[in-house]
Amino acid sequence: MSARIRVSSLLPDFPWDTIAAVKAEAAAHPGGIVDLSVGTPVDPVAPLIRAALNSVAEVPGYPTTHGTPELRAAAVDALKRRYGVTDIDPAAVLPVIGTKELIAGLPKLLGLGADDLVVIPEAAYPTYEVGALLAGAEVVRADGLTQLGPRNPALIYVNSPSNPTGKVLGVDHLRKVVAFARERGAIVASDECYLGLTWEGRAVSILDPDVCDGDHTNLLAVHSLSKTSNLASYRAGFVTGDAGLVAELLEVRKHSGMMVPFPIQAAMTAALSDDAHEAQQRERYRARREILRKALEAAGFRIDHSEAGLYLWSTKGENCHTTLDWLAKRGILAAPGEFYGPGCAEYVRIALTATDERIDAAAARLGEH
Repeated sequence: MSARIRVSSLLPDFPWDTIAAVKAEAAAHPGGIVDLSVGTPVDPVAPLIRAALNSVAEVPGYPTTHGTPELRAAAVDALKRRYGVTDIDPAAVLPVIGTKELIAGLPKLLGLGADDLVVIPEAAYPTYEVGALLAGAEVVRADGLTQLGPRNPALIYVNSPSNPTGKVLGVDHLRKVVAFARERGAIVASDECYLGLTWEGRAVSILDPDVCDGDHTNLLAVHSLSKTSNLASYRAGFVTGDAGLVAELLEVRKHSGMMVPFPIQAAMTAALSDDAHEAQQRERYRARREILRKALEAAGFRIDHSEAGLYLWSTKGENCHTTLDWLAKRGILAAPGEFYGPGCAEYVRIALTATDERIDAAAARLGEH
């Protein structure tokens, strides 16, 4: 009998475990830590969302994997109303238990394996790579299609606006990705979790008619309510696009019992049906972004990209760990750029997700440089 393979041995170290020492140093600051490392919401969940959650708390039965008709309709309406995405069949909407779960499992759910190539951005959310490794697929980092040569990838991840860089891909770039994928028979999975947090220019969905001409074949768009509606603790997201692909994901997830709890589905329906709370949260982040950006630039940082999303992609032109130490001495914790790719070692990712009081504290400490 062969020895059992430990799945964890196939994966890189969990990134956040590697900065425990610098976190401890930041926490020792007399004024307390300002944790700008993880993009976790700190503002309260809107009352209308909490009311929706509570309204069905007594329901005892199993939820459906496909989600309620009300939830799927609310998602379709929100995508059209907020982002101009049209021609989505409500049957092609599938709620997921947080989008990280979906991304980590997507290559396996799609049947990818050792013979398949998964393309991820050069600066990338780590879970894209993790999902490919869990499926045993090959991973290539590439921001340009010419980098792939004659190879035919099975899955191409697009992330616009980007985590960590905040970069927004234009319509022409996304059209080229779609055309290339269709020529090579690849699936495009577009992580659009930060689409509602665009500060400069225009960010568009892979499903935008300007990008795909209304044809969703082999396209998947992944959306999260964690950022715009503060629902990270609810684990609330959904995937939509190609109706055939979504149906396949649904069939596999039904067998796996991967169901979003019914009260969470009700909360998602309320969140997707209301734009006022989302606009309020967006303005909170806009104000925090302006304060942090000015303070960082005054302290000698350069901010690259960052035209959207919840982060400032920042550098002092030195190794990220040197910068992390500099920040930790001031009680500020950031994420090292090396988390996101081998070409990111001179950057730190600084999140906007802290209270107004903590953002003000960080700005004051940066001003003491």
